[in-house]
Amino acid sequence: MQADKVIDAKGLACPMPIVKTKKAMDELGSGQILEVHATDKGAKNDLAAWAKSSGHELLEDREEDGALKFWIKKG
Repeated sequence: MQADKVIDAKGLACPMPIVKTKKAMDELGSGQILEVHATDKGAKNDLAAWAKSSGHELLEDREEDGALKFWIKKG
C-alpha cells in the first residue's frame, strides 16, 4: 500500500507510538495515508482505538519482520 508519509515508532513504548502518529497525522491532508511501524504489541489495539476515536480509518495492519505496520487514512 502506498503511503504519503511513513513514521518509525519501533522500540518506543506506549504512549509514544500514538504521540508520534498524532503529530504526523496533523501534517497530512484529508484522505492521505500514514504508514506507522511499531514494535510495541499494545500499539495494535491503541492505534485502532485512536484512529476510530479521531475520525481516521485504519486501512490495514500486519506484522512484517518482527514489526507491526499500520496504514491509517486521515479523516
